[in-house]
Formats: sequence, structure tokens, C-alpha cells
Amino acid sequence: MHCFIYKSLQKQDLYLFLRNQDDFSCLPEALKASLGRMEFVFSLEVTPERKLASADPVSVINNLNERGYFLQLPPVLTKPATLQ
Repeated sequence: MHCFIYKSLQKQDLYLFLRNQDDFSCLPEALKASLGRMEFVFSLEVTPERKLASADPVSVINNLNERGYFLQLPPVLTKPATLQ
């Protein structure tokens, strides 16, 4: 499935995959407002076999088909365990 990837200009490491280029109409209004400005990065062909940096390709494809978008959130950073 071909998709279009945008990065948030306000939130580091937050990416939005869209089924249709520049078509933000599929986003819920609250989400659209919280994302702020997005910048187009590149387009990509996603297949179930394709390795993605931080997302499961099958989840990306399913969300694109069902909702028209997939939101990739920044990784959750955990504090390293401290020795006592």
C-alpha cells in the first residue's frame, strides 16, 4: 500500500502516515488540532514484509485501510534501573 508520511513540527519523533497525499480530512478534529503543523517527508510503499523503523507494517496497512491514517508516536523512554 502506498502512503505519504508527514512529521510533526511541534512534537519530535511523531509521524503521520496518510493514505492520500495532503488529505488530512480523515483525521478526527481533536487529533488534527493537537498535531499542529505537519511537514511532508516522503512517500513509501508499505507491504506486510517491509521492515519499518518503529511500527508494525500490518498495523500501518490496517489503519490506512480502515481510517485513512496511521499515527506513529514517539518512542517511550524509560529510566535506566539504578543499582543499590
